[in-house]
Amino acid sequence: MTASVTTLSKPLAERIEDLLPQTQCTKCGYPACRPYAQAIATGEANYNQCPPGGAEGIAWLAALLGKPLIPLDTTHGEERARPVAVIDENVCIGCTLCIQACPVDAIVGTAKQMHTIIPELCTGCDLCVPPCPVDCIAMIPVTGAATGWDAWNRQQADNARTRHDRHVARQAREHAQAEARANARQAPRHAGPAADASPSDAPLPVDENKPAAPPDDDPEAKKRAIIQAALDRARKKKEELAKLGAGPKNTEHVSAAVQAQIDAAETRRRRLGMSEPRDPDSNDNDFH
Repeated sequence: MTASVTTLSKPLAERIEDLLPQTQCTKCGYPACRPYAQAIATGEANYNQCPPGGAEGIAWLAALLGKPLIPLDTTHGEERARPVAVIDENVCIGCTLCIQACPVDAIVGTAKQMHTIIPELCTGCDLCVPPCPVDCIAMIPVTGAATGWDAWNRQQADNARTRHDRHVARQAREHAQAEARANARQAPRHAGPAADASPSDAPLPVDENKPAAPPDDDPEAKKRAIIQAALDRARKKKEELAKLGAGPKNTEHVSAAVQAQIDAAETRRRRLGMSEPRDPDSNDNDFH
């Protein structure tokens, strides 16, 4: 791998990150690939803690850092064939915990409806498996004998990093929006219209049964309307599938423990002001 002038001008942490597979699996002990790269650059972490990168990834990092070749630290996991998550949709109860856990938005679904994986977006990180309360997610190897970087490629890594960056940015935006809404609710309200206000200044009555049209000069409101319409169409289609027996079959009677996890997920969504979890299959990747 020959380094270009542009690459050499990058900070060390960025050059290290470029050599990581961007699965965002956290197996290295850090919350994502970028923090791990920064930890390697500062000497806080060793360069052999990434199972998805495997032996080849360690060799690339060793060459970059001028360090000796060392074996993978298997306390962080084994090098393996790349898996893809698969959901048993007839067992799925639609709790959305897996959607919240996915670092690259590779899971499609809405609350109390079956979910499914987009295979070409799944990085095989395993993060959706532990939170599933009904154990309906399996990790299926899809690369045969190929492991590490032989089971992955640079384009897949770049795409995964882009989706993860959008995922993180969206989470930060939703958190900021939720805080703004909470602050607005806590702000003191005006006592009412001024006493000398004329009748013509009074607000017109609003028909609460008629949805408000987004202002022509509010592009964000238009996006929300488009997204909500798409969610409504998806919900209707899933309801039709459920009538044909294609939906999850165990949504009515769940254990108290499972219901508690679902309730906790719903509470988190309400706190963020999210009426529905996002659909990663949407064409609008920058606003959810």
